[in-house]
Amino acid sequence: MITIIDGGMGGELIRRGAGSRTQLWSAQAILDAPETVVTVHRDYIDAGARIIITNSYSTIPSYLAKLDMADRYVELTDLAGKLARQAADTAAVSVRVAGSLPPLSESYRADLVPPDEEALPIYAKLAAALAPSIDLFICETMSCAREARNAARMALEATGAQKPVFVSWTLAEAPGQGLRSGESIAQAFELLADLDIAAFLFNCTSPEAITAGLLELRDITEKPIGAYPNRFHVPEGWTLDNDVTTDYHELSVAQYVEHAIRWIESGASMVGGCCGIGPEYIEAIAARITRQERL
Repeated sequence: MITIIDGGMGGELIRRGAGSRTQLWSAQAILDAPETVVTVHRDYIDAGARIIITNSYSTIPSYLAKLDMADRYVELTDLAGKLARQAADTAAVSVRVAGSLPPLSESYRADLVPPDEEALPIYAKLAAALAPSIDLFICETMSCAREARNAARMALEATGAQKPVFVSWTLAEAPGQGLRSGESIAQAFELLADLDIAAFLFNCTSPEAITAGLLELRDITEKPIGAYPNRFHVPEGWTLDNDVTTDYHELSVAQYVEHAIRWIESGASMVGGCCGIGPEYIEAIAARITRQERL
């Protein structure tokens, strides 16, 4: 059984006139257009997603501080959870809500991961804010082993391990090079060995890197594995607010589907999309999987 995860939220909100490319990014829509957030969730469900991820990726103190709103991170994270829950509860099909626990600084930047004593209390509050609205946690776009461990620990503690916790790492763009921190996938996995992680995934990286990563991951765990890629390559040093531009390439819907099928053949039981992957991509892979299951 293959589970479809939704696609990117931030880019889709921007495409629809909500959110912003800098500063608060996807959190802007929670403030200005919460109904659009619900609509995007519903569109992914209609496309075939059976796990939707909360729009809490940028409801973190470091992003909100750009507009002197750092003290509102618990409030906005709670609202992100409620908006996703609303979309799931009004759907005609069964949908699980995954609470996003993201990097606390910039994505892809293992060098900017906060010290444990700073990160743990923030993750604890984020997880507590999401817990009432979600079915599982997903610690996503984790660029190093320590970052993933901090997020996962607090997610497990938030519900006394009563709700599953998924961990999703972001990989170096070059296939076979491990995490963006330079750590190997095996090293990152080992640091979580004593935690009850329900599934392991890769996200927010190139399809080619994910293909190589899954071949390694399937040999070191019997837990479910999965993937949700970007449409573009991210250069070293990139952040939302700097002048480094992404190496954008057009990953067509057909190419995405072929990558996703390759991942499923390699053992993935969950596939979806991250930055730049919209509802049309999710609809295409859902249709392809449905056709194959009927054969």
